[in-house]
Amino acid sequence: MTINERQDEIKSDFEVMSNWEDKYEYIIQLGKDLPLIAEEYKTPENLIKGCQSRVWLHTELRDGKLYFTGDSDAVITKGLVSLMIYVLSGHTPKEIASADIYFINDIGLSSHLSPTRSNGLLSMLKQMKLYAVAYQAKTNQS
Repeated sequence: MTINERQDEIKSDFEVMSNWEDKYEYIIQLGKDLPLIAEEYKTPENLIKGCQSRVWLHTELRDGKLYFTGDSDAVITKGLVSLMIYVLSGHTPKEIASADIYFINDIGLSSHLSPTRSNGLLSMLKQMKLYAVAYQAKTNQS
């Protein structure tokens, strides 16, 4: 699936839920279903700056594509990590760096999250795109 197809799938999932209580439960469940990050990656270097809760994000380049793993010590934030990993993991650095991430606004997340969580989500997205730009530059030099 492309990044946009994954975003559209998330939008469809959220459209069937009528209230934000259900949507938050769904986000929390996504966090619970997120595969565990290896403890060796829970390092200060992998902490996302700008998040109120602790969020770790690890990136690996395999076969020309970036794969993310992550975790958080807050349940809703862990669900947000899961959403971002689902949308961006398994794509090339170029695809990630140039992706227009529209699902956050389209499903209403930006207006229903607290300002600190919203800033944290944007920090995650920014960090994932920065990793993509760095890997893209690194592979262009090879």
